[in-house]
Amino acid sequence: MLLVIDIGNTHTVLGCFEQRRLKASWRIATRRDATADEVAVAISNLFHLNGFTLADVEAVAIASVVPSLTASFLEMFTEIFKTDALVVGPDTDTGVPILYDNPQEVGADRIANAVAGFELYGGPLIVVDFGTATTFDAITERGEYLGGSIAPGIEVSSEALFKRAARLSRIDLVTPSRAIGRDTRSSVQSGLIIGTGGMVDRIVERFETEMGHLKHVVATGGLAGLIAPECKRLTAVDPTLTLTGLQRIFERNQSNRIHPLSHDSGLI
Repeated sequence: MLLVIDIGNTHTVLGCFEQRRLKASWRIATRRDATADEVAVAISNLFHLNGFTLADVEAVAIASVVPSLTASFLEMFTEIFKTDALVVGPDTDTGVPILYDNPQEVGADRIANAVAGFELYGGPLIVVDFGTATTFDAITERGEYLGGSIAPGIEVSSEALFKRAARLSRIDLVTPSRAIGRDTRSSVQSGLIIGTGGMVDRIVERFETEMGHLKHVVATGGLAGLIAPECKRLTAVDPTLTLTGLQRIFERNQSNRIHPLSHDSGLI
């Protein structure tokens, strides 16, 4: 079984694959100060919910934008399995040429999204990832990572609003029944959710003027399902796109980059 891990600034998403089949996935809060032991306990508990054990894991692939937590995960795998995981970065063989001026600046999650997006949907396409940031990734018809756009995520925007506006309190992130709010709560919901949908459509429109006709616009990330109904330009919602991308990258690299994990530690 392959364990793939997408470590984001707000959430960490994990998935277990057997070949190309996603058997289970989980989303947990990212704790930057988590130790290797704490990470091991968290993953073990999640596995037990689905009848798995750590001994079932044969290989690991990681995408991370939190270096301190990456170190804890790698320490755990080194101590438990006596091996390294595949940590995806700009130098990893992904099959997707990166046309960014500085490829080192492209997050591993965005690379994984490009890999899975192009394989599953074809190009040219845009992947919109609703996470801590709302990111837009443009992939050409030849499968090249062209570049993108980064905007504050809806949760980041809401937290900033509540911290800076003394008379506003936190609200549930649910779609309001109308765009014209009749109270403060629904007015904020309208601005955050409907406003984000409008931003997505506008950025996609501008991308298309530079790229030409788009084959697909795919949404992923934890808030994709919430925002998607407010976007006219989305053609698909794929919440596990990043995990799929990590599986495909591992598959491409396993023959020369990854060795099976050892379970001689006996920890389950």
